[in-house]
Amino acid sequence: MHREPLSPSARWALTSLALSMLMPSLDTSIANAGLPTLAAAFDATFQQVQWIVLAYLLAVTTLIVSVGRLGDGFGRRRLLLIGIGIFTAASLACALAPSLASLIGARAVQGLGAAIMFALTVALVADAVPKSRAGSAMGLLATMSATGTTLGPSLGGLLMAHVGWQSIFVINVPLGLLNAWLVYRYLPKDRIVRSGVAFDYPGTAVLMLTLAAYALAMTIEGLTPTLLLLSLLGVGLFILVEKRSKAPLIHLSLFTDTRISSSLALTLLVTTVMMTTLVVGPFYLSRGLGLTSTQVGMVLSIGPLLAAFSGVPAGRLVDRFGARRMVPGALLGLACGCGLLALFPVSFGVLAYVLPITVVALSYALFQAANNTGLMSGVAQDQRGVVSAMLGLSRNLGLITGAAAMGAVFALATDDPTQAPAAVIAGGLHMTFGVATALMFAAFALGAFTQLRLASPVPERTVQSR
Repeated sequence: MHREPLSPSARWALTSLALSMLMPSLDTSIANAGLPTLAAAFDATFQQVQWIVLAYLLAVTTLIVSVGRLGDGFGRRRLLLIGIGIFTAASLACALAPSLASLIGARAVQGLGAAIMFALTVALVADAVPKSRAGSAMGLLATMSATGTTLGPSLGGLLMAHVGWQSIFVINVPLGLLNAWLVYRYLPKDRIVRSGVAFDYPGTAVLMLTLAAYALAMTIEGLTPTLLLLSLLGVGLFILVEKRSKAPLIHLSLFTDTRISSSLALTLLVTTVMMTTLVVGPFYLSRGLGLTSTQVGMVLSIGPLLAAFSGVPAGRLVDRFGARRMVPGALLGLACGCGLLALFPVSFGVLAYVLPITVVALSYALFQAANNTGLMSGVAQDQRGVVSAMLGLSRNLGLITGAAAMGAVFALATDDPTQAPAAVIAGGLHMTFGVATALMFAAFALGAFTQLRLASPVPERTVQSR
């Protein structure tokens, strides 16, 4: 495939989108390492300071689809600028917060800005670069996402140790100002801005409450069954509301498109498995293999760093060979990597973890570039915001589900992973990644079926505005 060179303005436009992905990704994890410091600073319990992280994640998860839909009608570039402004101002408010309650509130507002940035960044790729470079651009955004999430804990710990906890939020202010200027100066102006577009307030409210119930079900012990039931009822109510709405938040007909429904399902499955490595890995490396905290940190950084640095090369492969060919291969790679983790004995040492994780990380980078490119290439201009947001929502729900469900599998296999002996921890890892392998083979089957259906004589229609 011919790769059209990027003009200087397109390069700067892509840089603005890369920053728009890096900043909210960084703040997803930057506060985690400093929770003990924040607990001491505000004389709070660990359960209380956890809401510094949860408030941000809940805001992103519950708002991302709504702001994506809003961008389709209001103008994505314009709304992205507003989102960057909200994120930057809220970051400053976090740094100046006089109490834990005000810090948690500012983090929730920061999550609103992050939801806008996450929702619209992928959708704006088509406006920033030629179609022949879309895969490389998606790979770059995947790199920024992985880099931000990976860099967050170490950068947060470094800043807190040498500057103070306020610095982890102040750092966003100059980055936000630079990002806003780049977006304003180089990102093409909105081509379609519809005035007076009706907004689905009932659907938005029901979806937000449903997502909040699901997210809290995965994080609050004791209320899980009740909250899961509420979220299930919320899904049914949301479908009913959307069917009756004249201007639905999400056109339910989107889910009849094989490309979209498959891509969203695959994203949820893959991110569920990727979260498993972050939940189970630390216990296996420390208690199963007896590594020190420093060694555990170094080994855990290998996967995210590989995913970060392989994002752009993976995107180039997608540009050259096409997203349709790359998705099944990436899923098969993920299944094989998880299978090796489930089979390799402890006697193989650290290599038994590093080698499979290398396969998983490289396959994940290829999956993100191929899946995101294939999804967005078939979406109409005025639906890109909401579809991009749904992709981000699938990712977030996968991360939440992975932390809870796969963590529960590991806990079931080890009884108490904080006290279990090395052999039991190893058995727990093998069982958990056995489940992960099954999920990835199921994803591979779904991906292969989707590609066969898309290759059938009756072509899939590009999703149009309704």
